[in-house]
Amino acid sequence: MTLSFLLLFNFFFMPPAPAATEIPKTIYEFKVPALDGSTIDFSKFKGKKIMIVNTASQCGNTPQYEDMEKMYEKYKGKLVIVGFPANDFGAQEPGSNQEIATFCKKNYSVSFPMASKITVKGEGMAPIYQWLTKKEHNKLKDSEVKWNFQKYLINEKGELVAVFEPRTKPNSPEIIAAIEK
Repeated sequence: MTLSFLLLFNFFFMPPAPAATEIPKTIYEFKVPALDGSTIDFSKFKGKKIMIVNTASQCGNTPQYEDMEKMYEKYKGKLVIVGFPANDFGAQEPGSNQEIATFCKKNYSVSFPMASKITVKGEGMAPIYQWLTKKEHNKLKDSEVKWNFQKYLINEKGELVAVFEPRTKPNSPEIIAAIEK
């Protein structure tokens, strides 16, 4: 076979390479599916701080849901918390979206927005976590999601301003100071 035949064959019969997912330029451009099937539109959070947390129902950090809910209630109008269930660490979030929603409501009375289950690391990383973890998108720094309940804080202008370790409790002095700043 000649090279020109192979090139023509590949052009007409090979599937195109998958298109790269375009990462929005700002946090406010994200719209993500919620646990309940609705859409979480980040443009509605303009002027508020946003804390994004990857969550799991069967983790040693799971009790942080309680503190997150208290914080959400205390700072309503100033802060929005958005939980992103993920099964990336120790298979600690094996449930379906419905099972996760039921667990969160029953055990922690979660009322803050909860997104559909996603991937927060590796090849299938959700676009919002690509934005959160890559300096080229978030303009602050590169980071890696180390475990369940890592927290990303975005200021009222939509800028990533802090990343808090998974074991840092939501009501810790450093998180409270960053929210009240």
